[in-house]
This record gives sequence, structure tokens and C-alpha cells, in this order.
Amino acid sequence: MKPSITPQRLHAIPCVWMRGGTSKAAFFHAADLPADPAERDRVLLLAMGGEDSRQIDGIGGGTPLTTKLAIIAPGREPGVDVEYLFGQVVAGENRIDYAPTCGNILAAVGPFALDAGLLPCLPGMTPVRIRMVNTGGLCTASIPTTPAGVVYHGTQRISGVPGSAAPLALHFADIAGSSCGALYPSGAVRDVIDGIEVSCVDNGMPVVVLRAADVGIRGDESPAELDANLALKARLESIRLAAGPRMGLGDVQHKVVPKMTLVSAPREGGAIHTRTFIPHRCHDAIGVLGAASVATVCTQPGSVCDGLAVPAAHGAVSVEHPTGEFTIQLSPGSDGVPAVALLRTARPLFRGEVLIP
Repeated sequence: MKPSITPQRLHAIPCVWMRGGTSKAAFFHAADLPADPAERDRVLLLAMGGEDSRQIDGIGGGTPLTTKLAIIAPGREPGVDVEYLFGQVVAGENRIDYAPTCGNILAAVGPFALDAGLLPCLPGMTPVRIRMVNTGGLCTASIPTTPAGVVYHGTQRISGVPGSAAPLALHFADIAGSSCGALYPSGAVRDVIDGIEVSCVDNGMPVVVLRAADVGIRGDESPAELDANLALKARLESIRLAAGPRMGLGDVQHKVVPKMTLVSAPREGGAIHTRTFIPHRCHDAIGVLGAASVATVCTQPGSVCDGLAVPAAHGAVSVEHPTGEFTIQLSPGSDGVPAVALLRTARPLFRGEVLIP
């Protein structure tokens, strides 16, 4: 006999678990969640299991890449189809950080919106104009579609994800300084913090870029090896805490931005080699918008990447990371700030209801 779930004890909320790029997130319709932000967060933390670092009593995956959520709503302004609020659940601390956005999860927003019927699918390709609520930036995602729905099968491969899928093109507008107010928020392309030269940048994601050799490592160590290097992590955190106020982010002790990216000479024919802390754990790859910010620094004369990065051909900057590479296409913007475009893949993993007390 099947066990029954008593409605009086568990509450069901519609949820879609989706992979976007190299991350996974629980997707929710804003209309299915409480309107009050505090009550909404209480519900989401119960769903994800935010109190426990392993998230045993929730659907979160216990790692920064698998304990994310996206709240989607119809656009409320002309030229915007959907609004995307990203939340990074801080497992073990029972809180959600809404300071950054996430470019990987962004790749799944267009398919989610189309599958949900928030706008119709067109023959061949459907553009979805997305407002990133966290930062205010705008992205136009080009989604392969037929009138019957989203096309998920294809030949596009991305590093860190097995197999292939249909390519999703993401074009970003007005993302420079979206969190910090300026592309180089400290006012300089190179600063010295704790005796280490850094470049503080925000082209969609606040990042502190520094040379791996300057903190005593090669730069091609495995994420596990770097995570075990407690002295390195303490040094990076000291620099990060000092960089926060300089970048206009204030006290960042309890924020997941800025990210910290260590750069070194490319190994696999790319423009630069990276190891990124997000911010206290080494990423197995690199985030979408984090890669955009690093690529921007690679093309900036006088930055910490000057003389280290290989010049990009036709604006295509290949950012090497632990599981492959990520190519960012930079083009001149009308205001001199590089515009960003890239390819990702995404797909739904399951649709159903998450049950909470």
C-alpha cells in the first residue's frame, strides 16, 4: 500500500529542476511563492534544505553549483519578456544571497519561460528578453524552437557538461558595472591590496583578478588541491574583504561577491588560464559572467593580465578553467565598454512539486 501525503502536513509548490550551463537550480514561478520576501525566503529555504550544509532534508545539492534557485515572473516594462531573480542558497547558514546574478542559470530562463507558456514559441528561433533583477542588466537569449516548443537536442558541446545539446546564444547589454556602478569600480585597472596587484572588474559579475604566481601557486592545481590550501584561502579572503569596499560593495563578509580569480599563462591554446573561488570554494569551471569579467581584463592594457594573456583573435577570448574552456565574444560597445555574447546549453531535469512542512 502506497504511503499517503497528508495535505495538512506538507505543502506542495510547483518546481522545475533545470540545468543551465554548468550549474543546476530549482525554478519557481513568482506567482507560486508568497509575495512577502521574508515569507518567500522561509519557504525556499525549507524547500532547499538551507539549514544543513548537506541539505539532506531538502532538494539542494550541497555544493555552490547545485544549491541555486531562480524565481521567474512576466516582464513589467516595455522590451522585457521575463524577469529573473537569482538566489544563491548558502547551505549551512540558512540564508539566500541575492547580491549576484548567475549567467549559467540565466541560460535556462528562456527555455523555462517558453515551456511555461509565458510567451509563444516561433519557428526556428525565439528571442527572449530577460531582465536580471539582481543587477538590473538585460540579456536577450536566442532559443532554438519550433511552434510546438523548445528544441533541446543539438550538437553544441560545452566544457564541464557531458554530451551535446541545442546551442543557446546569450547577448548582454548594459551589464558593465551592474553591481558596482562602474566597469573598474575602484577607479583604476590595477590596484595593490595586501601587497598583491589586482584588477577589480564588474562586466556583469564583480571579480577580483590576480596572478596565481603572486600568491605562491602555479595556477593549474586541481580545485581539490586549492580547497585544501588553507593558507591560500585565508590570503584570498583577506584580499576579498579589503576589495569589497573599494568596489562599492561594502562589507562582503556575508556576500558571495566579489569572486576571486587567479590567472596564469594559458596551457591549452586559450587566452588565459584560471582558477576561480566563488568565493570560498574553488569552482570546477568558471561562471558565465565571471568569465566575461575576466575576459574583459584580458583585453585591458595595464591590467594584471597585460603581458600574461594571449591577445584575442576577432574579440573571441578563450578562458581556460579546470574542466575545459569558455569562449567569450567581446565587441566594442557604443560607450567603449565591451559588449558580451556567448553560447550555452540548458535543459529541464524534472518537473513536479517540492513538498515543504
